[in-house]
Amino acid sequence: MGKKLKYRFFFRKSSFKKDRSNAEILLNLILKYKPKNFLEVGVLEGVTSKNVCELLYKFHGSQFKFIGIDLFGIDIDKNNEKEFTPISTKYSNPLKYIYFNYIFKYHPNSFEGVKKFLKKYSKSISLYKGYSHEILEKIDISFIDFVFLDAGHSYNSVSKDLNLLINKLKKNSIIVCDDYNILHYGVKRAVDELKVNYDIKDLGRFALINIK
Repeated sequence: MGKKLKYRFFFRKSSFKKDRSNAEILLNLILKYKPKNFLEVGVLEGVTSKNVCELLYKFHGSQFKFIGIDLFGIDIDKNNEKEFTPISTKYSNPLKYIYFNYIFKYHPNSFEGVKKFLKKYSKSISLYKGYSHEILEKIDISFIDFVFLDAGHSYNSVSKDLNLLINKLKKNSIIVCDDYNILHYGVKRAVDELKVNYDIKDLGRFALINIK
C-alpha cells in the first residue's frame, strides 16, 4: 500500500465532483482504520462506493461487507425537503449520453445502474433503495465499523440518520459526515449537537465521529 491513493471518477458523477483532494482524505481515513464492514449512506452513481470497495478488497480480499443506501432516483418530495437526486437523463457530454442510453442502457444513478457498476464486488455488497432513516431503522448495522454519511443534508435528515447510527452501531465505530463545512446545510448543526457526548474531529469538509 505504498502507492499514493488516487480517487477515480470512472466517467460518472460524484459528490466530490472534481474535489479529488478531499476524496483522497476520505480514502486515507479508510486506509488508517482498515474497516471490514462499511456503510455508505448516499451512494449517488456509485463512484465513492467503487473506490471504497477497491480499497477494502486490498485489505480483506472478498471477506469485506459493503452496504449502500440511496434513493436511486426516487422522485419523492417529503415535507418539502428535496433530499433526492433524480435519475439522470441528460448529459452535457455527448459520448456519455450515448454510453448510458444506448450501450450501458441503465441510468448511472438508478439502482440497476449502480448494481451493475459494482458487480465485480457483488458477493460483498448489499444495496438498499429508499429514505436513509427508513432503511436504517430496518436493517442490521451492528457489525459496521465505518460509515460515510452523505445522504440528505437538511438538519432533520442528518439528525435522524446520526441518532439511528449512534444507537445501532457497535463501540469504536467511525462515522464520517460529508459537507460539514457548508454552513447553509444542516450537517454542522446536527453534528455539533453531539459534541457533549462524543469525540468529534473537524476535518474541514468532513466531521469524524468516534462512537466510544
